Amino acid sequence: MIVQHAILRIRQGVSDGFETALRDAIPLIAASPGFRGIEVRPACETVGFYLLRVLWDDIASHRDGFHKSDRYQQVRELLLPFYEPWPDVSYFGEPLINEGEAALA
Repeated sequence: MIVQHAILRIRQGVSDGFETALRDAIPLIAASPGFRGIEVRPACETVGFYLLRVLWDDIASHRDGFHKSDRYQQVRELLLPFYEPWPDVSYFGEPLINEGEAALA
């Protein structure tokens, strides 16, 4: 299993609209083969700043499966107007250390 990680920066003043669009986008992402779970957390001290973590079976499930699907185009249409800039995405493998708070789920 891998973790897809991105920092999402949202244009000023549109966080509420982004959060609504994100809720609409999540079922499209979750319908993808290889999807395991998703978490989006708002920053505590910065409005319009979010942490995205998505669990996938492997990188191919995200990059070659979801990214090449019609669902990805729908998600892009929903969320693209809110990003400034487009998020950088990174993939992370199995943890080196996995301890505490239920191993951070």
